[in-house]
Amino acid sequence: MSTTIIIATHKKFRMPDDPVYLPLHVGAEGKTDETGAPLDLGYCKDNTGDNISDQNPQFCELTGLYWAWKNLDADHIGLVHYRRYFKGKGSGNDPFDNILTGAEIEALISQYRVIIPKKRHYYIETLYSHYEHAHHIEELDTAEAILREKYPEYGPTYDQVIKNRTWGYMFNMMIMDRALVDEYCTWLFDILFELAERLTGDGLTSFENRFPGRVSERLFNVWLEYQLSTGHIRADEVHEVPFIYMEKINKLKKGVSFLEAKFMRKKPQKSF
Repeated sequence: MSTTIIIATHKKFRMPDDPVYLPLHVGAEGKTDETGAPLDLGYCKDNTGDNISDQNPQFCELTGLYWAWKNLDADHIGLVHYRRYFKGKGSGNDPFDNILTGAEIEALISQYRVIIPKKRHYYIETLYSHYEHAHHIEELDTAEAILREKYPEYGPTYDQVIKNRTWGYMFNMMIMDRALVDEYCTWLFDILFELAERLTGDGLTSFENRFPGRVSERLFNVWLEYQLSTGHIRADEVHEVPFIYMEKINKLKKGVSFLEAKFMRKKPQKSF
């Protein structure tokens, strides 16, 4: 049983040496170095095979997920980020010693079909109101309209999850078996490609233009809840794992940004 966890990155960065991880240069299409040659970070690139690398400015790490879905033949596929990983049992001072190992992943996937990061709580915000305050709500509303057109059976689940839930599984991080990856990606990209056609991103900053990637974080929760509610995935087949950051996070600025978005309608212009 083979497992590959891609590490989405757009720059050179320290990587774990565990063979279960595959660093992937996302958004590689069109990138050049100072000589004008194709940029080579020393990693696999997402502009090979069947790919959407040129859509990375909007789709972010999802160009990596698409590449893995279309080009890997592993039995289990996962997605993490160069600065955000699932946490393993390690507890050393070096965060790279604390990343979930291949052996730990094998133990988990022998018991579970879906491995996801610990849920993120917003407490005073629903997933919908948080998006409304922090981003442009027409992006999420348009995605909802597309979902109801293409997959009307998901409508009640969308209302339950997006309109009422104050927590969610974020970051587009997951490890799933091949069958579920096929199902999820078929569903997700069908919605997101239509979303990107209806909302071109004209007039948005580069940060704002990443809306398909942000919307997907919310939609994953809808997809997963629907699978649970229909019995396609059992609750005991889903497992939450803590996540760790490889760079220091300014929690104060992050908290201030959250409050400014809610109470002052000041939308953030970068990630903290």
